[in-house]
Amino acid sequence: MPIEFSRFRAKRLGLCLGKEQAGFTVIELVMVMLLVGILAVFVAPRFNPTDFNVRAFHDQTRSLLRYAQKSAVAQRRTVCVTFTSTQATLTVDADRSSVTGSSGCESNLTGPDGNTPGMVTARGTVTYVGVPAAFRFDALGQASAAQTFSVAGAANSITVELATGYVHE
Repeated sequence: MPIEFSRFRAKRLGLCLGKEQAGFTVIELVMVMLLVGILAVFVAPRFNPTDFNVRAFHDQTRSLLRYAQKSAVAQRRTVCVTFTSTQATLTVDADRSSVTGSSGCESNLTGPDGNTPGMVTARGTVTYVGVPAAFRFDALGQASAAQTFSVAGAANSITVELATGYVHE
């Protein structure tokens, strides 16, 4: 009876006695550590945060330009896009004076994320290759100037077509 009592007590405490023991062998642990080490050697160098920042800034810029063109058509207003080396910003011709010849964009346009003004800002050391020239989308969605520019480190450039205002890679 004392032996059964001690086994019962051991099971209650989470201990195992005799053949009921379970766990990993040393060989299994060494093999798992070896596989994790091999994966780390090949995967870690491929993870470069700058590459992700470059692609994100490229995609966000392209999306912001598409949003600007669609907003110009939907609101029947001129939408201006201005650039710095690390930022693109949207403004709108609020008083619609561009119809009479003035090209001033005096009000900020709310962006697709709800922030005013609508803009994208680069993270880290990411920049445009040169500073792109400012341009406008008119009420028909046409661009005031054809544009082709790129983000430093990105594989593709962003193009804005003159006649249609179409934004693409």
